[in-house]
Amino acid sequence: MYKMNPPTYDNTLNEHYEPGSPGNNEPSVYTVGELSAALKRLVEDKFGYIRVKGEVSGFKRATSGHLYMSLKDADSIIDIVCWRGTANSLEVFPEDGMEVIATGRISTYVARSKYQMILERLEIAGEGALLKIIEERRRRLEAQGLFDDSKKKQIPYLPETIGLITSQTGAVIRDVLHRLNDRFPRRVLLWPVTVQGPKSAEEISNAISGFNLIKESSGIKRPDLLIIARGGGSLEDLMAFNEEIVVRAAALSEIPIISAIGHETDTTLLDFAADYRAPTPTAAAELAVPVRGEILERVNENNSRLFVAINRQLEFLNQQTIGLSRGLPEPIRLLEESTQRVDDWSERIFLAMARTIDDKKSSVDVIKHQIAQPLDYVVRKTQVLRGILDRSEAIRLMKIRMLDRDQGDLKDLGARVSRGFAAQKFLITQKLINLDSLLESYSHNSVLERGFTIIRDVKGKPIPSVDKLSKGENVTITFKKEGLAEAKIISFSQDHMKKKIEEDDPESESTI
Repeated sequence: MYKMNPPTYDNTLNEHYEPGSPGNNEPSVYTVGELSAALKRLVEDKFGYIRVKGEVSGFKRATSGHLYMSLKDADSIIDIVCWRGTANSLEVFPEDGMEVIATGRISTYVARSKYQMILERLEIAGEGALLKIIEERRRRLEAQGLFDDSKKKQIPYLPETIGLITSQTGAVIRDVLHRLNDRFPRRVLLWPVTVQGPKSAEEISNAISGFNLIKESSGIKRPDLLIIARGGGSLEDLMAFNEEIVVRAAALSEIPIISAIGHETDTTLLDFAADYRAPTPTAAAELAVPVRGEILERVNENNSRLFVAINRQLEFLNQQTIGLSRGLPEPIRLLEESTQRVDDWSERIFLAMARTIDDKKSSVDVIKHQIAQPLDYVVRKTQVLRGILDRSEAIRLMKIRMLDRDQGDLKDLGARVSRGFAAQKFLITQKLINLDSLLESYSHNSVLERGFTIIRDVKGKPIPSVDKLSKGENVTITFKKEGLAEAKIISFSQDHMKKKIEEDDPESESTI
């Protein structure tokens, strides 16, 4: 902490005297609010602008966007407040344990009667502290596997489109484009970003993600290679390329990345996450594309070597053909012998054809005499057909006689069946008449004809005996010719029940 001389005694608080007491040295009575306001003015006047060195502790961001933390050393601690408008423009974002130099003004928080520092600017307190932060971050990200060599992607030999992430002003973009045009002109897509300042890390991360999100259907060719470049600078100037969001975006990129930050001696965490590190932006351009002239020279050289090899092979085959041809006879001699052989075979084939024709004529004459005349053949076949017709007529007459006989037999059989059926019908009719008479004799109707009746309960079931009756029960009485009458049982009697009733009550009697 920078030391300052203690403020001289100020009797501001004792300027007031009680009314009516001239020369009275007793201080006036203040309210708590008045005292807090006076102290606030005093502190802000004496410490309007101050720089304090210490270690960040208890850092937190409120939902309003304001930052709250403390600065401490071995002896003391002071509260720090950074308003939202200032927080968005800080070049260094605070973290717990970071040793910084805070620039601002001292004020008081009257609601709690405590003093605090209003932060306006924040910087790292020395390069050693910044290197310590970077090393701790490197170890943590390395433990998460963001720097594994197994995840590194192969850089294309000749990319069609190159994405360049750098500042649109300055010498870097000119050096890269100039070097690409000298070696092998390629299509370059520039994503301009700020390479220094509080917003540069977010812009670089968005640029990497933006290039990876380009789709083929958008009409823009997605780059085959990304180059992230920046010129040299101090460790604080290159701090954006050590931010975690930039490192994670590079590690997750599907497009290969060449990191070209600063000079050859400068190293950032982006270099570990990138697929390849170039010592300078110009070297990145050299790594991105080969030299077109060298490729053309190599192609011409290969073309010449191929032409020489083909000529040598053709010459060898020509010599081999000449050597083989020496062992072959003259073609004209082969043709002479073949021509003579053709002439011999032509003469022989004509003679063979004449003999074959004569032999076939003799065979035809012999067969001709063996073949019958057509008229004789027709007469013979006519006689055969007439015989077949005579036999068919005889068979037809025989079938007619057999049919007449079968019809007579069928009539006799029908008459016999009719007589048997009539006799059987008569017997069955007699049996039915007998059964009907027997059924009529057993029917209750005949009993009713003799003067008897049938008594049924309310459900229509016959009551077979008097013991099935109960006093007060409703019954129906059926007479002959379907005559019905309704009755109610007042009393009933039965021999054994009558005896029982008489034993119980000799004076009682039962009637229906």
